Amino acid sequence: MLEKNFSGFILESGTDEAGRGCLAGPVTAAAIILPETFENQILNDSKQLSEKTRALLKPIIEKQALCFAVTHLFPEEIDEINILNASMKGMQECILKLKHVPEYIIVDGNRALNAKLGLKNTFGKQFSSTEIELLKSIPNKSIIKGDAKYLSIAAASVLAKTYRDEYMDQIHEEFPMYNWKQNKGYPTKEHREAIKKYGTTKYHRMSFRLLPDQLTLDFFE
Repeated sequence: MLEKNFSGFILESGTDEAGRGCLAGPVTAAAIILPETFENQILNDSKQLSEKTRALLKPIIEKQALCFAVTHLFPEEIDEINILNASMKGMQECILKLKHVPEYIIVDGNRALNAKLGLKNTFGKQFSSTEIELLKSIPNKSIIKGDAKYLSIAAASVLAKTYRDEYMDQIHEEFPMYNWKQNKGYPTKEHREAIKKYGTTKYHRMSFRLLPDQLTLDFFE
């Protein structure tokens, strides 16, 4: 079983994101605070779990969590502030949504959670000065491969992945030719062939290299 706690604080939040490498759809972040009594033998980094296992874990995590939050950041915002900043901003937004203010935050990766706070952008949420100060005030630690080490980060990774997959399944119905129900927007050969054939949609990230040779693309509303 993964470790329960890093900091020793009771209200320790784990946070993670999903969809950073996709060509279409949002990057989705989640944050969660688990109770000290939480245990689960199969919970792990969402990438190490099957879709069926993630679906089984999702309601268990949600029911047992002290609190959790999920946030989508959409392509317009990703294109404006870049995917790294969007991933971090999504996790920051999740922390602000939590019912309990964390005493400590652990984040998957190698970048401090409170980096680049208050980016001025056209799309998405604008942080108030109060929200920025709150985020600055909470100690946090980035942990490389933290989603395979700590229960709270793993739980956040499962929520981020499952909520994002559900969203991609929904927009698949609007543009079934890209088969997002299966590839979830990742740069598979099938997805790139569909972009080459049909052009792009409002859900594609135009700042990404959608095709290896970046041919001129048509755009679907």
